[in-house]
Amino acid sequence: MSDILQLNSGYLSPVGDYSRHNTQALGGVSHLWQDFFARALAEQQAEGTEATTLTHNPVDATTGEPVGGSQALAQINSQRACDVQDSEITPPEPLFLPIAEFEPELLEKPAPPFSAAELIEQQRQLDISNSWVRPIVLSAGQPTPEPGPAPQARPLHLPIAEFEMDLLDKAAEPFDEHTLIEQQKHLDFDLRWARPVVLNNVRIAA
Repeated sequence: MSDILQLNSGYLSPVGDYSRHNTQALGGVSHLWQDFFARALAEQQAEGTEATTLTHNPVDATTGEPVGGSQALAQINSQRACDVQDSEITPPEPLFLPIAEFEPELLEKPAPPFSAAELIEQQRQLDISNSWVRPIVLSAGQPTPEPGPAPQARPLHLPIAEFEMDLLDKAAEPFDEHTLIEQQKHLDFDLRWARPVVLNNVRIAA
């Protein structure tokens, strides 16, 4: 193969001839594939000859019938005589989850009620805490000041566009006379010529 670069006119390659390298590489790969296919074909033919020699059916000496058929029949009869039981597949049962709201016996047992003496003692401790302990702790030993007047309720101010005119969107500017004339021309053209033509075409097509 010549070393002359076969390139398009006006193109100068700064490197060697890549087409020659590619051709050489592909030629080597093709030789490898040819060798591989030849070996595979030879192995397949050898396996075929071995299979033909090994698959020779033996024959019974007395009856002259092939032994393979009787062996296959015996295997079929033994398989038919097997005790085969069908396994019934039942659909999955719903999962039962005990819910305490619907089954009261799953709830915790209620606590026993307090006796009358325990209720009187609890009320006595509560009165001492509310009338003596809590005021002393909250006032830190100082006299409690007289409560003043509470703040009066005032109406909540919510800006509403229907009542607050400055919150509304600004009104759009009206069209000038020239714009109105152009819009009327387009509307007349649409109603008198374009729409009848389109409707007529639709009727014809239908």
